[in-house]
Amino acid sequence: MERFVMPINAPDLTQRPPRSPRVRLGGYVILPRMLDKCRALLAGKNGAYNYDCPMDQQFLTFAGVDPKALRKQVAAGKGDGEILAWINQHSNNHPSLSAIAAWSAFQEQRAPSEVEAREFYQEEHQRIAPQRDDIATWFDLLDLDDYVSFGGTP
Repeated sequence: MERFVMPINAPDLTQRPPRSPRVRLGGYVILPRMLDKCRALLAGKNGAYNYDCPMDQQFLTFAGVDPKALRKQVAAGKGDGEILAWINQHSNNHPSLSAIAAWSAFQEQRAPSEVEAREFYQEEHQRIAPQRDDIATWFDLLDLDDYVSFGGTP
């Protein structure tokens, strides 16, 4: 029996970055960016971006979603709204809207906390834009790296 597979509308992350980690879907930060990376990976267009990276794992752990199961849903060609509905239905944690809002606000302000993470963060900051003193969070660093990686001037 032949199986119908929906085409995946995948961004080409060799040509442009995924959505900012600040963009929300269902109140969740990180999720739209992670979906861009997953779709690009499935299409062979992920470039330097990795699905299920440590930042993605922040979302996956909080939401209580298995990355392989989510990838399977994305591979079926589901859109963002359909994926969000699937997450809400299959989450092990079923966070409330207020918990999602608090978690997302925390993620937006999260700075490196462990020594190893701080060292990596500082090295990347110095490599990308040492003159920028307004880079304070992981999201700041990711947005800046995305911008500079595709030709922007820091």
